[in-house]
Amino acid sequence: MADQPDVQRLDDGAVEPRLAHLDAVLAQLEQTPGRTAELALDAVEILTEVYGEALARVIDLAAGSPRVLDRLTDDELLRHLLLLHRIHPDPLDRRVARAVDDLRPQLRTQGAEIALVGVQDEVARISLSASSCGGGGAALRDQVRELVLTFAPELSGVDVVTPAPAPALIPVATLWQRPDRTDEPSTNEGRAAGSLAVGGTT
Repeated sequence: MADQPDVQRLDDGAVEPRLAHLDAVLAQLEQTPGRTAELALDAVEILTEVYGEALARVIDLAAGSPRVLDRLTDDELLRHLLLLHRIHPDPLDRRVARAVDDLRPQLRTQGAEIALVGVQDEVARISLSASSCGGGGAALRDQVRELVLTFAPELSGVDVVTPAPAPALIPVATLWQRPDRTDEPSTNEGRAAGSLAVGGTT
């Protein structure tokens, strides 16, 4: 059996500029009048549909193996295509949770903590707390929104909120003190005052 020829593979760094170039070419075709441009756009649309169907069949074949599905959806390019064709196997709330999990280690290096509050009515609510104040907060919120929307583009909104401050701790000593006796003298002071009063009357 003859050796298969080497096929050039593209890593994520090589795919991204190609996708950007494709978007630019398609935008230019949409602005170009004439039958040739229409035929080119039709060809792209048909090709996209066929490749989308092929990808959907791959997902169907992998449906019985959660490990394989996880590997497929962990790949950034495949995840993008699955979302593009609306055939991603994970439900919306799980994809949002995975986006938050992916962000957590990176945000911790920037002194921030993130948590998913919930997803309701196609709006994700994310809790974000940062140890520092200033302009960095807005940048972190934008970063969270951008990544969450890449995992769940069908969301109508991403609300990034600041968690409520934790309640202040009550000193243990105050638990042993009756509020209605704070202005009264201590027991020893009361006994001393009573002794003086008795001594004064004898």
